[in-house]
Amino acid sequence: MVKKLNVWDILAWVALAGILVWLILKTFGIINTPLILEYAPIYGAVYIAGWQIYKLHTVAEDVKELKKFKEATIKKINNLEINYKLNHRI
Repeated sequence: MVKKLNVWDILAWVALAGILVWLILKTFGIINTPLILEYAPIYGAVYIAGWQIYKLHTVAEDVKELKKFKEATIKKINNLEINYKLNHRI
């Protein structure tokens, strides 16, 4: 099952790529930024961490739904087995 990327996923990947480019340019001394802008990647990293927490919450909800589906499926299968045994006197 393939899910489409939504706007927030794309925004998070762009933020991550921006941090990576900034770190590379900063390492080679190509950019020199004022102190206040030095913290921009940290803010970006905090945003990405929040995005990951949101994604984990979404996955946890999906797992809960799958567990409910599994339990319902097992009950249906057990009911089919019981009905089969009753109808065929096994």
